[in-house]
Amino acid sequence: MLIEYADPDARRVALGKLIGVEDRCWIRANEMERIFAIADEDLERANDEKTSAVHFLRFELPPAMVEAVKNGAPLSVGVDHENYHHSISPVPLPVRDSLRADLD
Repeated sequence: MLIEYADPDARRVALGKLIGVEDRCWIRANEMERIFAIADEDLERANDEKTSAVHFLRFELPPAMVEAVKNGAPLSVGVDHENYHHSISPVPLPVRDSLRADLD
């Protein structure tokens, strides 16, 4: 995940407000329970003052969700952080199909 702000001052302020955002990214198929990201397994990318502008995320989907995605279920993704909320539902078909191919 890349959080981009062209202006360094705006970036510093925004990243200070987004501490923990990497742990609030989610995915789900149909109306199943949201699966939250496992972030930054290689090294810690945030500190007490700000989060990083780059995070590496992965999602451990339960078998029922994998099966639903393989069978063409719609996907939704989003971020549920106190200072940033956004979701896409459903994810566009070409994106969903690309993610579905990763499950094979």
